[in-house]
Amino acid sequence: MLLNDRNFYKSYEIIGGEKIMSPAANIKHGSIVVGLITTIGVYVKNKKLGYVFPDSMDLHLPDGSLFKPDFMFISKDSGTITPKNISGTVYGVPEMVAEVLSKSTWRNDVTIKKSVYEKNGVKEYWIIDPWKNSISVYLLRDEKFELDDEYIYFDEVEWRELSDEEKAATKSEIKLSIFEDLTVKLEDIFGWENF
Repeated sequence: MLLNDRNFYKSYEIIGGEKIMSPAANIKHGSIVVGLITTIGVYVKNKKLGYVFPDSMDLHLPDGSLFKPDFMFISKDSGTITPKNISGTVYGVPEMVAEVLSKSTWRNDVTIKKSVYEKNGVKEYWIIDPWKNSISVYLLRDEKFELDDEYIYFDEVEWRELSDEEKAATKSEIKLSIFEDLTVKLEDIFGWENF
């Protein structure tokens, strides 16, 4: 019997052929992932569209990269995963991936991983900055990621300090490109720490 070294070693990813240790998430990082799971996950479950996973799942991409995305959505129609083969590992390409930046891994998320997700055909990629409370949304168009928009969450105190012009220019919801009728409020992603 062959043993999976995942059972014996700390969490890691394979980026550019190199094994990179994955640090444990902090509370804000975890609360953002919970926000993604509860808002997008509930929608996906209610509509029976597929699966959402947090960073506990290994993702083996066709180019040989092994990532642990902070959040991923896989359509039930993609053929990537079925209920019978859920084993803690996904082989294939999710429709959507989100990565929450951390001090030790942010460079990989905005450069190498972004490029690998693009090359493998991920349709929507979110880069979430927990320090700025912002989300950069990239959409795959003609096999290249294009920045669709950037969204910034303002808490109540910050909101009161904005001018009327700044408030009018602020977008507080994200319309997901991969779903016909799902809009996510930034408060549902970043507001967990304010309860």
